[in-house]
Amino acid sequence: MKRRFTANVWQEGEWFVAQCLEVDVASQGATEQDALENLREALELHFTPPVATIVPQSHSLEIEIEAA
Repeated sequence: MKRRFTANVWQEGEWFVAQCLEVDVASQGATEQDALENLREALELHFTPPVATIVPQSHSLEIEIEAA
C-alpha cells in the first residue's frame, strides 16, 4: 500500500531538515535531497510494526519549566 505525504524542508546552519506534515516525523541531511531521502526512510520505519525484545515500560517524568 502506498500513501502520499507532504514535507516541509528548511535549512538550519549546515543541515537541511525535512518534516512530515501529516505525521510527527522529521529527519535531516547535508543536502535537501539527503534530508528528503532520510525522511522517507524514517517514515518507512515509523510505519513498520515494532518487534520488542523486552516488554516496554512506561515512566513518568517531571521537569521544571520556567514561566516566560
